[in-house]
Amino acid sequence: MDIFEKIRSEMPTMRKSEQKIADLVLTSPDVVMNGSISEAASLAGVSDPTVVRFCKQLGLKGFMELKLRLASAHPVETKVLEDITETDSVESIFTHVMRSTVEAVSCTERGMDRRMLEQAVDAMVAATRWEFYGMGGSGIIALDAHHKFFRLGVPSVAYNDSHMQAMSAAQLDKQAVAVVISHSGATKDIIESADIAKNAGATLIGILGKKNSELAKHCDIPLCVFSRETALRLAPKTGRIMQLALLDALFLAVAMRIVHKEGFDRLDKVKRALLGKVV
Repeated sequence: MDIFEKIRSEMPTMRKSEQKIADLVLTSPDVVMNGSISEAASLAGVSDPTVVRFCKQLGLKGFMELKLRLASAHPVETKVLEDITETDSVESIFTHVMRSTVEAVSCTERGMDRRMLEQAVDAMVAATRWEFYGMGGSGIIALDAHHKFFRLGVPSVAYNDSHMQAMSAAQLDKQAVAVVISHSGATKDIIESADIAKNAGATLIGILGKKNSELAKHCDIPLCVFSRETALRLAPKTGRIMQLALLDALFLAVAMRIVHKEGFDRLDKVKRALLGKVV
């Protein structure tokens, strides 16, 4: 029994609020697949917990499993990522990826909350410790962020393991900043790590792909990038590039503030240390 048949068979036993979600899924599966749990709840006129209950009634672990089941059962199964299909030529795929990236850059630049961005820079400049958390592909972005920021002399570290994140986050304080990175904003481990860091007193900066995500609600300073990709079958592409670009902007802004106070000595030391490693 596929997910659509399962929903139809369970509908008579559902509450009216859950039936609203069922109607949305049956009539607009693409909308549900491409949106967040909050977006689905809003379109159906119900709460986020109602969507979760709906998923549980179907025997699913949560909203992400619902999206995956919809993707596998949906008639349009040749789509790999957004508008790319397995029949597209290499030239077509290349053109699509480049145009999607340009679109993401333009929309992120226009849509970025400058006030939040300024707050993030202020928080990082004032902090005595920076920690970067991410899982999976976002963990790689966290490592890249650490590779930049540690050069500025503020103690920093990046973790892509949930146990290490939890143990380190528990030791943070009000002078620390934790930067949590997630495209979906729905990964349970990163949300738990964020909560631990926040309860310890740290300021939470989110590098996110969805403004209304669960993780965004936990962040003191949520910074959201634009990306149309759903990433159900493949890892995020343009979303990852936008998160890297946002972290580059943060790094440069923070670096200029620190350099203004301390000069270029620290950065020069880092550069000199690498001179002997160049052939």
